[in-house]
Amino acid sequence: MTVMEQDLSKIKPILQGRSQLDENMKKIKYKIMVMSGKGGVGKTTVAVNLAVELSNRGYRVGLLDSDIHGPNVPKMLNLENEQLYGDDSGIYPMEVTPNLKVISIGMMLPEQDAPIIWRGSLKHKMIQQFLEQVNWGELDFLVIDLPPGTGDEPLSIAQLIKDVSGVIIVVTPQEVALMDAKKAIKFAKELNLKILGLIENMTGNIFGEGGGEKATREYDIPFLGRLSMDPEIVRSGDSGEPFVLKDIESAKKFKEMVDRIIKNLQ
Repeated sequence: MTVMEQDLSKIKPILQGRSQLDENMKKIKYKIMVMSGKGGVGKTTVAVNLAVELSNRGYRVGLLDSDIHGPNVPKMLNLENEQLYGDDSGIYPMEVTPNLKVISIGMMLPEQDAPIIWRGSLKHKMIQQFLEQVNWGELDFLVIDLPPGTGDEPLSIAQLIKDVSGVIIVVTPQEVALMDAKKAIKFAKELNLKILGLIENMTGNIFGEGGGEKATREYDIPFLGRLSMDPEIVRSGDSGEPFVLKDIESAKKFKEMVDRIIKNLQ
């Protein structure tokens, strides 16, 4: 089944009610956008594991999957068979743990492989509803997983949230990925968004190493660290078990990156 613009039957209950976006956002201390210039660089992997690690440290965390056309967060948290519930009072996020709440359009589709064929205006409205109609409650962090590029969804988030705390850029070392990552960096700077840092992912023999760190020096932004091409990260994502929970070297390195992110928020 295809979800067209004119077919709002699955989301009709949440497209009602008064706006309370500002009230919702006031209850959230830090709002972090996770961006990439191109797809396939591990952006969702970073967003999911960041949210999980923060929640394991005792922080109250919300994870918003704002990738309308490619919502992969449910897969990476083993929530593919879960369905969100919404009524006239709002949307109820999925509670993965007592400290972690998740929202994704992937948990609202009639079928897992149903394509979303929407224009930018409806995507903007959907993201607005995720921010203003979700009963997030009091949160320490809202981690926002964005689709690749600098189009509708990143712009909508930046415009709807008045006090975005910062942006994390994810990139792989090869030149074509770096070219697109630089556009994401310029996007953040153009909109006066604080860049918390850049993560260089999938380093090793295939894509090389060091390109992301070089870009941070060029644009004077923090370098958060690098993750190697680790098959365990891939297996973890496919099985819905975040790699940061495992006793592996990549998890140790990622936790150090989270330490730097928290420090850069101050």
